[in-house]
Amino acid sequence: MSIAESFERVQRAYADGERRPLLGYLASLCSYGVLVGAATAVGRRRGARLPQRFSAGDTVLLALATHKASRLVTKSSITSVLRAPFTRYEAPAGEAEVNETVRGHGVRHAVGELVTCPFCSGVWMAGAFTAGLVLAPKATRLVLTALSAVAASDWLHLGYDAAKR
Repeated sequence: MSIAESFERVQRAYADGERRPLLGYLASLCSYGVLVGAATAVGRRRGARLPQRFSAGDTVLLALATHKASRLVTKSSITSVLRAPFTRYEAPAGEAEVNETVRGHGVRHAVGELVTCPFCSGVWMAGAFTAGLVLAPKATRLVLTALSAVAASDWLHLGYDAAKR
């Protein structure tokens, strides 16, 4: 049995009659691996050294910025133009956010799931920001600080609006 036939068999058994884009997921995982490998190669070429540990402050900035960046990419009205090839608009979802459904099959569907899921895209964001902290720490901290400030501002806006009611 060929690898392709074996993969098709596994996919059918896994999907149980549903359309599940396992090949698209595999492409996404491979893409992530290639990007991590490329960042590692760049770091090695530049002689970048991994820090012994990240500070608590960097960890908080990374968490807040990852949250905000993943919401911006996956839910923001303004970034819907980036998701449009993979999604269909459904309805508003609250403060400057939208609900969308994934469209297409295979890789297109898998990308659609990635760009509409803040939990999924958060892994990619955190990976990129972590690589940035190693390869370009000053610039990355600036970006993390700005995104964290926007995240805190969002919570303050929501709290302010709630307090007016």
